[in-house]
Amino acid sequence: QVQLVESGGGLVQAGGSLRLSCVVSGITFRFRAMNWYRQAPGKQRELVAVITSGGETSYADFVKGRFTISRDNAKNTVWLHMNSLKPEDTAVYYCNLPTNYWGKGTLVTVSS
Repeated sequence: QVQLVESGGGLVQAGGSLRLSCVVSGITFRFRAMNWYRQAPGKQRELVAVITSGGETSYADFVKGRFTISRDNAKNTVWLHMNSLKPEDTAVYYCNLPTNYWGKGTLVTVSS
């Protein structure tokens, strides 16, 4: 049974940082790409960052230079390091194993 469990969300002031974690079980993690998505209130879910099985990364334009996705295959974990947070980054952040597996999400609130 595939499980994705996110943690690390919370309330932070604008300009601050947070690190989100996603622990994955039930698959051979090292062979799989992983994604982070987010969904703000009243908006559609959007892709934030991707990391391939080989460690290549890509980012949405709205987080480039501020967010970093990384992984540790020994720990079956993928992280999203978020710096220079803005109020518009407020959303529920979801870990995704393409294409059909999702965590329950972790709420990030950035105050101005």
